[in-house]
Amino acid sequence: MEKLCESLLRPRSRALYPTLWIFVALCFPTTILGIRKEIGFPQDRFCRNTVQGRYLLSDDNGYVCTALSVDPWTRCCPEMGDRFSCQGCNLVSQCCDSYEYCVSCCLNPSKTKMDLAVKVKIAKPVTAGRYGTVFDFCAGRCRHNSASVVHENAYASDFHHCFSLQLNSSGLIETNSEAQLTSIDVVVGRLGESCNSVCMSKGQSCVPNRLFVLNRCELLRKYMSCKSGCYASTGADQPAEVADDAPNHMNPGACLYTQMEDVLTCDGSHQRTRRLCPCA
Repeated sequence: MEKLCESLLRPRSRALYPTLWIFVALCFPTTILGIRKEIGFPQDRFCRNTVQGRYLLSDDNGYVCTALSVDPWTRCCPEMGDRFSCQGCNLVSQCCDSYEYCVSCCLNPSKTKMDLAVKVKIAKPVTAGRYGTVFDFCAGRCRHNSASVVHENAYASDFHHCFSLQLNSSGLIETNSEAQLTSIDVVVGRLGESCNSVCMSKGQSCVPNRLFVLNRCELLRKYMSCKSGCYASTGADQPAEVADDAPNHMNPGACLYTQMEDVLTCDGSHQRTRRLCPCA
């Protein structure tokens, strides 16, 4: 074979060139077999981050860093300090005083389950979309919303970045009641009083957007006796408890909530009920 190869490699006519290349391949097989196919360059992981704050960022790895320390190429924070940090957060209400730490804390798999997070609608309408990832959920949920304010122009608490969710009895996802009642005084009124009157007597104002939080049996039972049960009703005075001496058709001693939340108002009252009121 060696002599054959040497004779083929000597200068010949151009007509022999195609045949020459075939024999070159046969004569030097080890060169071709020596090529390594697995050699490659490491792939950098690119991060998504909040890009909202002036000084801090939270990335989708769960790290918080300053805007100046984030990697300009990968957009990831340095993997230093605590991952999934809950600095400045109330772990009971799952609300934080910082947006970035709210997102970081929320990303902890032990605090936010992906299967629940992706069920949450971004807005109330039936046609509203849902969050695609846990990071999308945390970044969206931790922003301010109507549940964070009272009187439409003031925060209910310094801890106004909240991410908590829970399932209600019907399996729908809703916000944590404790978180929504932060800095709210829940007051039981006297018979015939409206929530405006109840709160005014304490030097406070009724907070209309918290009435729907109290409009459920578990909270009515927490603040009232509800000894005759808890029933759905339609009155503008709900949520409320019926007086013990009320006529039988009114379910004396029972608690009432409305299934028509658009009728909830701080002005409603009834001479036979005591209202459950949110004051601040």
